Amino acid sequence: MNFAQLNAIFLAVAALVFIAGLWRSKHRGAMVVATAVSVVVLLVLTLIFDNVMIASGLFDYAGHTLNGLHVGLAPIEDFAYPLGGALLLSGLWILLIGRGKQ
Repeated sequence: MNFAQLNAIFLAVAALVFIAGLWRSKHRGAMVVATAVSVVVLLVLTLIFDNVMIASGLFDYAGHTLNGLHVGLAPIEDFAYPLGGALLLSGLWILLIGRGKQ
C-alpha cells in the first residue's frame, strides 16, 4: 500500500465523520468556517515545517511510495494528514458533545 491509498482511506473516513457532524450541528456555517481556518493554518504549518525538516535531513521518504508531486521538498501526501485531522476532529467534537450543548 502506498501513501496515496492510505490517505484516501483516512480522508474518506474523516470526511464522513465531518459530514455527520455537519448534519447534526445547529451551527453549520460556524463549523465550516472554523474548520476551514484550522485547515489553512495546519496546511501552512505543514508546508513550513515539513520543508525545514526534510531540508535538514531529519527524515526522507522512499520514492516508490510517493506519487511524485511535491510542494517544495514536502510530498503532497503529507498534506492529507492535517486536512484529515481537522475534518475528523471537528466532526467528532460535534458528535461527542451532544446536540443540546452546541
